[in-house]
Amino acid sequence: MTEGNSRSITSNQIGINDDLDKVVNKHLTSEFKKPYAPYSLAGFAEIKTKVNAFLLDNPDGKLILDSCCGVGESTYHLAVNNPDMLVIGIDKSEHRIDKSEHHFQQKVNNFMLIRGDLNDLWRLIAEANWPIAHHYILYPNPWPKGKHLPRRWHGAPVFKYIPLLSEKLTVRSNWDIYINEFAQALTHMNVKAIVTEYTSDNAMTPFERKYWASGQKSTELNVTFTN
Repeated sequence: MTEGNSRSITSNQIGINDDLDKVVNKHLTSEFKKPYAPYSLAGFAEIKTKVNAFLLDNPDGKLILDSCCGVGESTYHLAVNNPDMLVIGIDKSEHRIDKSEHHFQQKVNNFMLIRGDLNDLWRLIAEANWPIAHHYILYPNPWPKGKHLPRRWHGAPVFKYIPLLSEKLTVRSNWDIYINEFAQALTHMNVKAIVTEYTSDNAMTPFERKYWASGQKSTELNVTFTN
């Protein structure tokens, strides 16, 4: 009997969404005109100040981007494992970000957590052209209903900015269809990703811990961009 009570994802999809290619191509050939949210602009200004200070002290320094970071547990672990890098964790939920205080009590000072809309911040960060070595998207909301494809990152207009953000990308989900769709969407930008099952002795996020305790598997996508 497994521990935990996290339910497996249920969906009316049995494979990659039939509309995926059409949706991705539509966004790749259209301009994304969504206005920036004021709180995203404020968050970006805060990130920019921190990044500029870091790069001033470390001219050859690198950054890590942790998108959909939730309460920031993954951000903290990434900072511990990469002490010479600045790790930026972003989540749209003010409630989750506010729960991150205990991570800041661990005497690790090479990370920051910001509330912001990634539809805005990914565009702003891509334009800033910062030296981001690795971008993590760990267990984003899968929006498993077929009609909700446009709410998944690979079905959203902002998807085309992801290859512009970092040298490497890692995405994990407990729904393999999400990862397989993400990989197929990347092929429309001539990017080939590697998809594998992911296992580890230590969970990086509360979701990961719950999924594994419930007997669920993680699927991981990895890609190196050649910008």
